[in-house]
Amino acid sequence: MRISLFVTCLTDLYFPEVGESVVRILHRLGHEVDFPAAQTCCGQPALNSGYADEARAVAKRMIGLFEHAETVVTPSGSCCSVIREYYPHLFENDPVMHGKAVALADKTFELVELLQKRLKVDWSRWRLSYPGTATFHYSCHHRGIGMSPEDVLGLVREFKDLEYRPLEKMEQCCGFGGTFAVKYGDISGAMVRDKVACIKATGARTLICNDGGCTLNIVGACRREGVDIEAVHIAQMLDAAMRNGGGQAVDSTVAAAPRGDREWEAKQ
Repeated sequence: MRISLFVTCLTDLYFPEVGESVVRILHRLGHEVDFPAAQTCCGQPALNSGYADEARAVAKRMIGLFEHAETVVTPSGSCCSVIREYYPHLFENDPVMHGKAVALADKTFELVELLQKRLKVDWSRWRLSYPGTATFHYSCHHRGIGMSPEDVLGLVREFKDLEYRPLEKMEQCCGFGGTFAVKYGDISGAMVRDKVACIKATGARTLICNDGGCTLNIVGACRREGVDIEAVHIAQMLDAAMRNGGGQAVDSTVAAAPRGDREWEAKQ
């Protein structure tokens, strides 16, 4: 399968290693990966702030970039929800663009959703290994695209040597919410402090957090509260676990982006 990566702006700017892990995972599974270098933001900040016209302009550009993609994957449930839930609504009065928005929404998947539900990967061949202790923060936006905590935890249980420690209030918002954290700083701060207290109580050394906004918010609060924990995306864990397990890889091709984007090629 040829899969196009929508990396998202937060991943690109703050967590590029997550995007690289996504490419390596798909490469090992035998898929061709395409990275449209002209991609930018999905328009969520403008949309959340009530700037529908500005969000519509960004959405139109994104739809054009991924219009001919076979399948689109993103490591962010938040940005996936914008494409799936909001792009069609932005073009309700434009039949042509509405059709294109629906088409993109139907072929866009969050990473775990793609691996577990669409590709139905058999992980037993990989002997996934990731020693340590971990807990999991469930991002609000994953609920918006129909994902449950079990979708991620089912994959986590495939990791040998990993001790999973349940997080109290796992499904409670971390308080980020994009501009919510700016407009309602006191409330946001109280929410993330509560989240950090729950994380600390697990004693886990690793926090699985699959949305960049949540990760930035929680990691910042952990540092302020003196909580020593490593936050990783499930893509990074899976990338490392596939490598550690030594499973048999399948030969495949990663489509080269323009020469300025060679860092996105998979490296075995």
